[in-house]
Amino acid sequence: MASVDQTLAHMRCLSVHLARSTEFHGFGPASISASGVIALGVSVAEWRWPTITPDFRSYLLSWILTAAVSVALTTSEALHRARRLHSALANKMLLRAAGQFLPPIFVGMVLTAVLVPVAPQNAWMLPGLWQLLFSLGVFASSRHLPGRIFVVGIWYTMCGTGCLVVGAQTRALFPWEMGIPFGLGQLLVAGVLHAGYRDAAPLRWDGR
Repeated sequence: MASVDQTLAHMRCLSVHLARSTEFHGFGPASISASGVIALGVSVAEWRWPTITPDFRSYLLSWILTAAVSVALTTSEALHRARRLHSALANKMLLRAAGQFLPPIFVGMVLTAVLVPVAPQNAWMLPGLWQLLFSLGVFASSRHLPGRIFVVGIWYTMCGTGCLVVGAQTRALFPWEMGIPFGLGQLLVAGVLHAGYRDAAPLRWDGR
């Protein structure tokens, strides 16, 4: 009995090690591309019809809803892809992927919840700060995703910094400071993932 327990414990440890060292193929280029197109579409709508977002609160709400839709699309496809491609490793790898992006997302939510009511005059900083926080999530997950994903982290870092520099002059919120970084950024993510997935096959594990 002890031998069986030791074997099962060894297999569990092995599965954890494999989940940590295996490249994650759960993020789907299709849903991520869709999120980029949605971001660009929202920017076009806000630019073409400014009355959609007449003040900074409605502007922020529109982008929070856009982010929620994008996360829902990405999560739905990730669940399907991970279970199909990673078999028994799927749950562990999904938790690992979520664990790398949740801290920046949580910090962004707290920052928004505090900054808007306490210092609304500084709300112009939020797009740049969101992008910098997102870049941290990308960099944190880069060792478990195709190698060129670091380019995406650099993109969001540069865009976030640029938004803060430009915003310091205008103290205003513009549709394109969200649409261009996140729209083109998500399309870049999709391209990097598609190329990386094509070059490498995911490791399957059917152990328990």
